[in-house]
Amino acid sequence: MPPLLEVRALHTEFRTGAGLVRAVDGISYTVEPGETVAIVGESGSGKSVSALSILRLIPDPPGRITNGEILFDGKDLRRLTEPEMREIRGRDIGMVFQEPMTSLNPVLTIGRQITETLEQHQGVDRAAADRRAIELLELVGIADPARRLKQYPHQLSGGMRQRVMIAVALACNPKLIIADEPTTALDVTIQAQILELMKTLARRFNVAQIIITHNLGVVARYAARVNVMYAGRIVESGPADAIYHAPRHPYTMALLRSVPRLDRPRQARLDPVDGQPPDLTRLDGGCAFRPRCRFAVERCGQEQPALEPVEGGHLAACFRSTELLASQDVAA
Repeated sequence: MPPLLEVRALHTEFRTGAGLVRAVDGISYTVEPGETVAIVGESGSGKSVSALSILRLIPDPPGRITNGEILFDGKDLRRLTEPEMREIRGRDIGMVFQEPMTSLNPVLTIGRQITETLEQHQGVDRAAADRRAIELLELVGIADPARRLKQYPHQLSGGMRQRVMIAVALACNPKLIIADEPTTALDVTIQAQILELMKTLARRFNVAQIIITHNLGVVARYAARVNVMYAGRIVESGPADAIYHAPRHPYTMALLRSVPRLDRPRQARLDPVDGQPPDLTRLDGGCAFRPRCRFAVERCGQEQPALEPVEGGHLAACFRSTELLASQDVAA
C-alpha cells in the first residue's frame, strides 16, 4: 500500500529585506495511513512552514514553494488548482493550528465555525450540521454541547478552545490531521488531556497525524516515527524508540540532554543546547549545526552531510554518526 502522504524534496522560501530565507530546504518523508509522525525542532527550524506548505497556505508574497512534490492519496497537491485545494483542506486534511484564540473567528459562534465546514464539504442542511456539531463537541469531551454551540471563542477556556479546534479538524472525517504545537499555552494537565484525546480519536477513526512540537515528551508517548528538523532540513529521522535510545545526530542528542528526567539525581543540572539557532539568510556551505556542535570536525565546515541510512529505517545527516553511537555505548 502506498503512503497516504509523501513529501519529496520540498523547498519553501521567503523573500525578506535581509535576504532569502530557505525555511524548508529539501525535506522528504512519508506518513502511512493511520500513522502518527512527529516533527521536532526548535522555533525557527521550519516545522510550521513545512506543514503550511502541505496545505499550500504559504502567503505569496513573501513566501513560495519553489520545488518538490507533495503526494497525498495519489494526488500531487502542488498541481491542483486553488478550488481543488480548497476541497482537500478541511475535508481530507484537517489542521489544528498552534493558537486557537487566533485561529478561531472571534465574531462567529463556535457552532457556526463547525457547521460551516460541514455545509461546505458535505452539503448538509443547517439542522443536520447542528446535530453533527453537537456530536463532535461531545466526542472531544465538551460538556453541555448544545449550549456551547451558541457561545463565542472568548467565552471558553484555552483547553476548551483547543478541543473545538480538534472538533473542526475531525468534522468531515479526514484521512490526515496536522497538529501544529497543539498544546501551546496550556497547563500541564490540560496538555496531557488534549494529547490523550488526539491519540484516542486517531485510533478510533484510523486517522493519520502529523504532530509538530518541540516537546520530546510528546514524541516518546504519541509518535511512531520522528523527523528532527534544524535550519529547514531534516537532520535525523526514524522510529521513536531508535531516536530516543540511540540518537545519531548531535542536535538530537542535545535536545534529549536538555529534557528533565526522573531517573537522574535531583541535583543533576540540565544540559542546554549551546548557542543560538542560525540566521537562515547567512548559512554557508557546511553543516548548519556546526557552530553549536561539540563533535564538529573540519569537514563539517566544507560540505553539508546528506541524510543517509545508519541502520534499518533510521537516517541521520552527520559525518560522525557511527562515532556518536559508539560514544553513547561507552557512556552507558
